[in-house]
Amino acid sequence: MKSENYYQILEKKITKKKCLVGIIGVGYVGLNLLIQFNKNKINTIGFDTNIKKINMLKKNLSPITYLKKKDLKFSKNFSEFDSSYKRINLCDVIIICLPTPVKKNTQPDLSNITNFIKKIKSNISKGKLIILESTTYPGTTREEIVEKFKAKFYLGEEIFVAYSPERENPGGKIKFDSIPKVLSGFSKRCTNLSEKLYDLIVKKTVKANSIEEAEMTKLLENIYRSVNIGLVNELKIICKSMNLNINEVIKLASTKPFGFTKFLPGPGIGGHCIPIDPYYLYWRAKKFNQNSKFIEIAGRVNIETTLWTLKNIIKILKKYKLKNPKVLVLGIAYKKNIEDTRESAGVKMISELMKKNIKVEFSDPFVKNEKVNGVKKKSIDLYDKNIKKFDCVVLVTDHDKFNYKKIIKNAKIIIDCRGRLNRKHDFYQL
Repeated sequence: MKSENYYQILEKKITKKKCLVGIIGVGYVGLNLLIQFNKNKINTIGFDTNIKKINMLKKNLSPITYLKKKDLKFSKNFSEFDSSYKRINLCDVIIICLPTPVKKNTQPDLSNITNFIKKIKSNISKGKLIILESTTYPGTTREEIVEKFKAKFYLGEEIFVAYSPERENPGGKIKFDSIPKVLSGFSKRCTNLSEKLYDLIVKKTVKANSIEEAEMTKLLENIYRSVNIGLVNELKIICKSMNLNINEVIKLASTKPFGFTKFLPGPGIGGHCIPIDPYYLYWRAKKFNQNSKFIEIAGRVNIETTLWTLKNIIKILKKYKLKNPKVLVLGIAYKKNIEDTRESAGVKMISELMKKNIKVEFSDPFVKNEKVNGVKKKSIDLYDKNIKKFDCVVLVTDHDKFNYKKIIKNAKIIIDCRGRLNRKHDFYQL
C-alpha cells in the first residue's frame, strides 16, 4: 500500500463514522470523551488498567458520581471496555487521556504516558491517528510521541500525531459538545484528521498553529485560574485583618460590566489541574532560562491560604476553651458537587487537625470514605442529632446537596470557608 493512501483511508473511516476509537484512561476526561463518541454512534474501546473501574463500566455502573446511570447507557454495539492493551492495534484512532501528576519536588511526572508508548510502540501498525489529551508542557507531544515513532514510520503519511487539550469541567453545567476543542497536529494532514474526528462530537473546533501552542493553551487556562484564585485568597486575608467581608466586596466589584472577572476565595485549592499544571510550565520555563514569578507566588499563596484557614480554626476553638473539641468538616472534595478529593483542602485540614489530637470527622454526600493519616474515615449523615454531637462545624466544600437550614439550626459553632452561610451567633467566616 502506498504511503499516501493511509491518510485517505483513515479520513474516509472518520468521515463515515466507521473508525474504531481507543480511549486510553477512562477517568474524568476519557470517560466523558467515550460517552460523546458513543452518543454519536462511533465505535470505541475504553482502556484502563483499573480492573474494578472496567468491571463497573461493563455493568453500566458509574465510577464517577456526577455521571449518572442514564449517562452510561452505552450501546454495546458501539462501546467496549478492556483492562489490557491487547486490542490496541485494532483501533484506528488512539486518544491518550492519562494522568500527568507532579513528583514531590514539583517536577512533571510523565511516566504514565511514556510507559504506555513503550508498551504499544512495537505493536502499532501504519494508518493510525494518535492524539494526546493529557495536560502537559509545550514540547511533550514531539518529545514523547513524535520522536518515539519517527524512526519506524513516516510521520504525517503512515502514522498521524496530534494534540488536543482536554477541557473537562467535572460537575459543570456546560455540555461537553458546547465547549470548543482546540487542536493541532504534527503536519497539516495530522491536523485535518484530528479536526474531522472532533467535529463529530463537538460543535466547534479551533486549530492552533502548532502542537506547542495547543499544549500551552491548557496551561494558560489553568494558570490564569491559579493566579486569580491566589489573588482573591490573599485579598480575603487582607480584608479579614481590616474587618471587611471579601464576599461583599466581590459582589460590589461584580456590578462593573467590564474589566472585572469574578473569582471566589476558599480554603485553598485542590484537584488535578490548578495545584499541578502551573508547575509544568514553571519547570519547563527554567529550561529556557525564564523564571515564572506569578506562578510561584500564586502557588505559595494558595498553600498558605489553607494553613491560614487551619490556624484560624484552631484559634476559634481555643476561644471557646473546649476540652477535647469535636470538629465536623463539611465537604472534602476539592470542589462542590463531585467526589474527587485529590489535593483537597478539606483532606489536608483533617490531616492537620488529627495531628493536633483534635477529634475530627467529615460529611460529604459524594465521598463515602477517605483514608487520612492511615485512618479510614467514613462520611457521617447529617441528621440533626449527628450535627449536635460536634462542637464545631466547618464548611469547606459547599455542595448543593447539603441541607444548610439544618446545619444553621443545629450546629453549635459554624466556621464558613465558602461565604455561603450566615448566622448571628457563634458564626465565623474565613
